[in-house]
Amino acid sequence: MQRGNKRMGGQTVKLDNPPKIIAAHSIVGPKEGEGPLSKYFDEILDDDTLGKKSFEKAESQMMFTAISQALKKANLKEADIDYLFSGDLLNQIISSSFAAREFSIPFFGLYGACSTMSESLSLASIIMDGGFANHVVATTSSHFSSAERQFRFPLEYGSQRAQTAQWTVTGSGAVVLGHEGNFPEVTYVTTGIVKDYGQKDANNMGAAMAPAAADTIVSHFKDTGRKPEDYDIIATGDLGVIGKALTDKLIQEFGYDISKQHIDCGEIIFDNENQNTQSGGSGCGCSAVVFTGYLYKRLMKKEIKKILLVSTGALMSTTSSLQGETIPGIAHAVAIEMN
Repeated sequence: MQRGNKRMGGQTVKLDNPPKIIAAHSIVGPKEGEGPLSKYFDEILDDDTLGKKSFEKAESQMMFTAISQALKKANLKEADIDYLFSGDLLNQIISSSFAAREFSIPFFGLYGACSTMSESLSLASIIMDGGFANHVVATTSSHFSSAERQFRFPLEYGSQRAQTAQWTVTGSGAVVLGHEGNFPEVTYVTTGIVKDYGQKDANNMGAAMAPAAADTIVSHFKDTGRKPEDYDIIATGDLGVIGKALTDKLIQEFGYDISKQHIDCGEIIFDNENQNTQSGGSGCGCSAVVFTGYLYKRLMKKEIKKILLVSTGALMSTTSSLQGETIPGIAHAVAIEMN
């Protein structure tokens, strides 16, 4: 079977009718609001429970708010949205499902661990480019307290955190895609391949995800013919300080130097030393709020014009870790350009 002419190389598609990100909204918790990017977030919560009876209910409410506010900014109603792509970290992606039940929008639930923001944006963009929708919403969320007790220990346990550990971001980001207006466009989508270099330490997810991040970024360059200097920013999702450094080294082995363009959402969302966040931030909400807050606003102001968003995920579960399994990684890349 002959491949479609939109495909470039092994992992990338070029969007001939690139969708525009016509609105974005970010909502974060108190700790994120105390970090270096606070002025870029649309909403900063005073109470990370949002008055709900559980952290899980609070996370779903965050996502509902992010979607609702993004729709308001786009001057659209839920009836105008053809599809909702969403995912989170919780078992059976309940944050997404319970938020989606408040909308009458056809829903695709996704799980790519912390890579889900780029995954949802990738699939939403492809379906828009294919002419199957006029407006689509892509969103993700995470919450420190809900993720911490699912993947690690009860919060009351007070376990000591390793220096390689990352702090799950409390936050949700949502974008609305359309075809009209002067907005950033999604031009390329590079879908990741699962990579596993044998890392077993659940407290060092940056090392587990770095090979996947490097592979996707290098594949993007090879498939498109682009180089690091073609981008103002290459933003990985939540590799943290350690994973970011490993990724730069791995990519250099393929003859590319991204050190001048490379930022990591997990590294910059917190002041790691003063906020005691060890290697940085993580979670589906990490790249979601850094993109919808910090990066999207800079694109709209034309301070930057081309970015490569590469959300990264550790494809582990509590069961697999307890059974001694290694931690596979995945990364998806989306090129976003402001003309």
